[in-house]
Amino acid sequence: MLTPDILHHDPDISRPDIRIRTGLCLLSDRWERMTGMGTFEVEAVRKQFPGLAEGAAHFDGPGGSQTPQVVADTVARTMVSALANRGRLTPAERLADEIVLTARQAMADLLGADPRGIVFGRSMTQLTYDFARTLAKTWRPGDEVVVTRLDHDANVRPWVQAAEATGATVRRLGFDPETSELDDLAPLLSDRTRLVAVTAASNLLGTRPDLESLAPLVRDAGALFYVDGVHLTAHAPVDATVGDFYLCSPYKFFGPHCGVLAAAPALLETLRPDKLLPSTDVVPERFELGTLPYELLAGTTAAVEFIAGLGGDGDTTRARLRSSLELLEAYEDVLRADLESRLAAIDAVTLYGHARHRTPTLLFSVAGYESAEVAAKLAERGINAPAGAFYAIEPSRHLGLGDTGAVRAGLAPYTNQADVDRLVEAVQDLSS
Repeated sequence: MLTPDILHHDPDISRPDIRIRTGLCLLSDRWERMTGMGTFEVEAVRKQFPGLAEGAAHFDGPGGSQTPQVVADTVARTMVSALANRGRLTPAERLADEIVLTARQAMADLLGADPRGIVFGRSMTQLTYDFARTLAKTWRPGDEVVVTRLDHDANVRPWVQAAEATGATVRRLGFDPETSELDDLAPLLSDRTRLVAVTAASNLLGTRPDLESLAPLVRDAGALFYVDGVHLTAHAPVDATVGDFYLCSPYKFFGPHCGVLAAAPALLETLRPDKLLPSTDVVPERFELGTLPYELLAGTTAAVEFIAGLGGDGDTTRARLRSSLELLEAYEDVLRADLESRLAAIDAVTLYGHARHRTPTLLFSVAGYESAEVAAKLAERGINAPAGAFYAIEPSRHLGLGDTGAVRAGLAPYTNQADVDRLVEAVQDLSS
């Protein structure tokens, strides 16, 4: 990885053969010594997160993960390095340029995308609003867009509002409240469908729709497929090319607060966003409004390399990332099954969402308590499991939970068996 400290001190930074050093050149050796390849060692992982020293059991990862030391250090080093606007003339310009290019490659490796189609923004919400306004320029009255009742509002409201502004019709795909599985998409599609927006995993229930089955239906209708991968990307290997647009947020997977969109460069070339007159028209930069936050992009690269070092193996960064995320997914699934079965055995607990394929995310309530009360009592015992609808207002209402939602317990790579035991014991005490 071309980290800021290396860039700043490298006298040969202008040499093209070292322009981007992606991979694990700094991080992987450390992780191989700690974890061993092909295994997931949670205690070695936990040691990399200074925030865990506080002593809380963190089930609040779906709202934003804790940050490993290497990511914080990278952000800090970048902030105190000599930086300028991107260019190739001075060391400060070259540093800024390398940070951006390396971050694009890192996210391309994570998502299985083309680095030339990686767009950075302030958040997934901001990016979606920007792209909704851009795409809606071609919509006309009678055109249709499809949103789901399973999604976070960031993949619903921008499309609803863009449709209202253009006279397009919004069609809504529901889900079964008992199973949390999406209904059949096909009846909602027509030759007037312009876009279908679907989550890769529900941030409220964990449900993972079968994107591989949905994508051909959308494309056969001649529509664009817009996938919210914010919740899924932290928990499993992903392939961004399943959608025309795939979005995620690095702060959900150990990185800084920013948003990422992946799309084919050829598709981005066809889109004309509103932008300043002197700003570049080159893809993907034409979609990035203003100077990028270099320290956040450097931290994003560090977060991706951290994931690649979680025990996986392979000959490329992409292979290591997929392997590490497969190990992580298997580890989290075991913990999730244990937590779910033990909570289900408590008479006072109601669990919501039972999809066949899901992330390690559980939504539950406890009889006799408002969910906010449950979250508060858990917090008193050092257990961070918040309550709410978490901006997934449509699924919360569809489940009959209104706007207040329920308690959400999300597992993360640093969750261990002791954390699960603490949560179960605390809920048992509440219900006794």
